[in-house]
Amino acid sequence: MSQQATESSPRQPILIHDPTLRDGHHAVRHQLGREQLRAYAAAADAAGVPVVEVGHGNGLGASSLQAGRALLSDEAMLSVVREALTTTKLGVFMLPGWGTTESIRLAVSYDVDLVRIGTHCTESDLAERHLGLLRDAGVDAHGVLLMSHMASPERLAEECARLVEFGATGVGILDSSGYYLPNDVSTRIAAIRSAVSVPVMFHGHNNLGMAVANSIAAAEAGATILDACARGFGAGAGNTQLEVLVPVLERLGYDTGIDLYRLLDAADIAGRELMPAPPTIDSIGVVSGLAGVFSGFKNRVLDVATREGVDPRDVFFELGRLQAVAGQEDLIEDVALALRAGSTGQLERTASHV
Repeated sequence: MSQQATESSPRQPILIHDPTLRDGHHAVRHQLGREQLRAYAAAADAAGVPVVEVGHGNGLGASSLQAGRALLSDEAMLSVVREALTTTKLGVFMLPGWGTTESIRLAVSYDVDLVRIGTHCTESDLAERHLGLLRDAGVDAHGVLLMSHMASPERLAEECARLVEFGATGVGILDSSGYYLPNDVSTRIAAIRSAVSVPVMFHGHNNLGMAVANSIAAAEAGATILDACARGFGAGAGNTQLEVLVPVLERLGYDTGIDLYRLLDAADIAGRELMPAPPTIDSIGVVSGLAGVFSGFKNRVLDVATREGVDPRDVFFELGRLQAVAGQEDLIEDVALALRAGSTGQLERTASHV
C-alpha cells in the first residue's frame, strides 16, 4: 500500500515480531536480568505484540567469551519470559555453530512457539538439519538470512526457496549492518516473494536512519512479518523502532492488532528498565552502516581500537572491505593490529581463507 487506507479498503495484516529482549542484549553486553525480562515481556503481552523473542544477542548457545557472557542462562531467560506471556507467542533465535540441536530441544522443552534459524545470506544449507528437526517436532520455524546486502536479490530468493524446502514456515532477510535504502529492500523482498509461498519477513537496523522507511518498503513489496524493538533497542545504532513503526503502519492501512497506548507504555518500560539510554546514530553507527559491517561488532571494535590506538572508523571500513560477518569477531583484533602495523594487504590474503 502506498496511501492511507479508506473505510472501504481492506486492512492488510502485518505480524510484528519483537526481538527487544534478544537483539537489545547486544546494547548492554548481554546483561539483562530476570526482572527486566519479566517487566518488558508482560508489558508487550498486555499490548498485544504477537511475538516476543528472547535470548543472548547472538541467539541460543551463544553465551561465550568470544560473543560475550550473558548474565542469565538460556534456560533462565526462557523460563522467565515463558511465565510472563499469556497470549503473546515466545520466539527464539539460533545461529548454527553457536547453537546446536540440543539448544533447539531445550527451547522446545519450554514450549517456544517460533524458532528462527539464521545463516549467512549465501549459506542456507547450514540450516537444513535444524529446520528439519523443528519440522519433525511440529514447531513453527523460520529461516532467515543475515548480512543480506552481500547477496543479489536473485541469490537471496534462491536461498529462501531452499530454506522452504528444508521445512521453513517463513523466510526473510536481516539488514544486519543497517546498510539498506528502501529500494534495496523492495527489490530483495519482491524477489523472495516471487520465489516462495510462505510468509516473508524483514528485520531492519537504523545505522543510516532508514529502519522505519525500509520496513515500510518491505511491507509494500509483500513482506507480512516485520521486526521492531522498543525504543529501537538493539545492536549498534539500534533496530527499527517498534512504537514508531506500528502507528505508521496503521496510518498506511495495515492491521497490526497492537494496542497503541499499551505499546507506548511498554516502550516507556523498556526505556526506563532495559537500557541506560536509547540507541543513537552516532559516528560509529553511521560508519558501520556505510561499511556494511554487522552492528553487533560495535562494542568489540571500540574496545580493541582503543587498546591498540587505532581509529575505530578505519577498523569498520577495513572489516567491510574484508566482508567480515558475525562469528568472525576475532578478525576485529587482527584488523586493528594490521592497521597499527600498516599491513592490511597481508591481512586481506589471510582473511580470504576465513
